[in-house]
Amino acid sequence: MRTKKILCLLTVLAAALTFLNVACKKTRKADMPAPVVTGVQLANNAKFGSIITDNLGQSLYFFADDANGTSGCNGQCLTFWPIFYKDNPMIGAGLNATDFGVITRSDGLKQTTFRGWPLYYFKNDKSAGDTNGDAVDSTWFIGKTDYTVMIGHMQLVGNDGLNYKSNGTPGTEISKYITDPEGRTLYMFTRDTYKTNTFSTNDPTHDANWPVDSVKAINSIPSILDKTQFDMITVFGKSQLVYKGHPLYQFGKDASTRGNTKGVSFPFPGLALWKVVNNTTPPLTQ
Repeated sequence: MRTKKILCLLTVLAAALTFLNVACKKTRKADMPAPVVTGVQLANNAKFGSIITDNLGQSLYFFADDANGTSGCNGQCLTFWPIFYKDNPMIGAGLNATDFGVITRSDGLKQTTFRGWPLYYFKNDKSAGDTNGDAVDSTWFIGKTDYTVMIGHMQLVGNDGLNYKSNGTPGTEISKYITDPEGRTLYMFTRDTYKTNTFSTNDPTHDANWPVDSVKAINSIPSILDKTQFDMITVFGKSQLVYKGHPLYQFGKDASTRGNTKGVSFPFPGLALWKVVNNTTPPLTQ
């Protein structure tokens, strides 16, 4: 009888201890502070390699409409693409603080930028490492540090101040076009032949009108483009980027300013001697 009482008492004590243990765990969990976003980092992703995330691993994105450095995502757009902003963010290994900046948006909110591209989250990324926003509408791209080119998506405005379409004719059209990683517009010269620059002469004054887009290597490419269609040629000792056989240039009168597209009307409006390039550009052949 005494043994049964002892066993019963031990059972009660064990149950009480279990209850207290569970209660303590719940209390400790409830008391734990929520994770805090303190900055940015590089994270390794199985699909994209090294990508830019916040310090909790949530992916950050670039928007092609922001090629000029201002945010083109406003109103309802922000429901799906919340802005990323952190005052004096902690910078993770492999990133440079000088690449990050802040803009004040048209709605008065502040937004962190990377090399001039405003940074966003994507609503449908539920967990750290998700990259569901890449290539949405062919204008959203996972943030990376090593893009060789980027995509712009804006109205082209010529040197004459008029609107142009991507085919070089006057008119209103929101065009997709290839830029360098900092949003500076890239052009093709319609008189070039397959992987052959026919414009540059090695005269600095002449060549400054249309400097070659010089790159050291072809690294990451936005996912809507085919990396195999990019190549490099050497022109008077400089490496020039080539897309679909077209050597690529910048325009001197764009003044190395992101978002400028003045070359589409040069030298004469409607001549279409110099054009922007995109994934619909016909390839040059040998």
